[in-house]
Amino acid sequence: MIVAGIGFRKGARIDSLRDALRAAGGEKAQALATAEDKADSPVIQALAAEMALPLHAVSLESLQNQATFTQSARVQAHYGTGSLAEAAALADAGPGARLLGPRVTSQDGKATAALAERSPI
Repeated sequence: MIVAGIGFRKGARIDSLRDALRAAGGEKAQALATAEDKADSPVIQALAAEMALPLHAVSLESLQNQATFTQSARVQAHYGTGSLAEAAALADAGPGARLLGPRVTSQDGKATAALAERSPI
C-alpha cells in the first residue's frame, strides 16, 4: 500500500495540495495521511473526497521521531520530526515502511507531499 503524507500551512488552498501531491507522484496513492490536528481541515477533506481516497489522521505521538529525508526547524518544533508529510506517510504506512523519496513542495510553498510504501508482510 502506498500512502501520501500531506503537510500544509494555514490558508493553503486545494490547488496547493493537488500541486504537491501531483509532484510527489500521488496518482499511486491509496490513502492520504496528515497530522490529527490538520485532518479536519476543509481543504484536505475536499482533496480526499475529490480523489475518493481515505484520509487518515495520524496522532502527534506517531509523528514524533520518525526518520525523515528532509528537515524543517518549524515542523521539528511543532511535531517532533523533520517533515510532516514524510512522517505522516511513514507512520500511516506502518512498521517497516519506506519513503519513496523526499517531500516535495507546491509551487506556492503552502503544501508538501511525500509517499511511503508499506512493507510487504
